[in-house]
Amino acid sequence: MLIAKILTLYLAANIMNFFAYALDKSKAKPGTWRTPEITLHLLALIGGWPGAAISQQLLRHKSKKVAFRAVFWLTVMANSTRMN
Repeated sequence: MLIAKILTLYLAANIMNFFAYALDKSKAKPGTWRTPEITLHLLALIGGWPGAAISQQLLRHKSKKVAFRAVFWLTVMANSTRMN
């Protein structure tokens, strides 16, 4: 039961992150509201990094911004390390 809840939350984080990228991409015009990068990074940090990686590739969004990608990969590494 606990595993099902964790998997559901993990899936939700990935879906939310994918749509956050999509919304930000659609608003990527001067003068319009954008999703703060910290929001995208926090969603990746809580487990939504696969959704972020997929959206970066499919939507071609934030895929060339070096500083953003560096922080993104730090969130991936944070999710990949084991806690003892």
